[in-house]
Amino acid sequence: MLKKDFETICNTIAKISPYIRFVGVIGERGELLAYRRRPDLIPLLDEKNTQYQFSHIAMKTDLEEFFDKNLGEIEFSWEERKKIQTISFAIKKNRVWISIDKKVIRSEVLRIIDSCFPIVKKYSDA
Repeated sequence: MLKKDFETICNTIAKISPYIRFVGVIGERGELLAYRRRPDLIPLLDEKNTQYQFSHIAMKTDLEEFFDKNLGEIEFSWEERKKIQTISFAIKKNRVWISIDKKVIRSEVLRIIDSCFPIVKKYSDA
């Protein structure tokens, strides 16, 4: 995939909901391939910790592959933290990582997840 594809993914997903804080495509080595941050948003992680987060996502993705044969590939994961919620989707060896405001009702998060599936599937099959 090309950089413009990653940018399209980020831009398309960011438009799904005003509660989306950040969308990034993370490469298999933890590199940020493209991203979109909500305007006027103050990030919760500084640059160094952001890179650690992305490296963690890449390592976790690599480890999860051991279970894919028996359990099937991960379609998405949803994490609730004290300050934010995150969801992530796999596109081949990359991850789309999305952070969402904490105070969002679950039905909105589910709507965001459901809206992401066709986007992710389009690029997974490409």
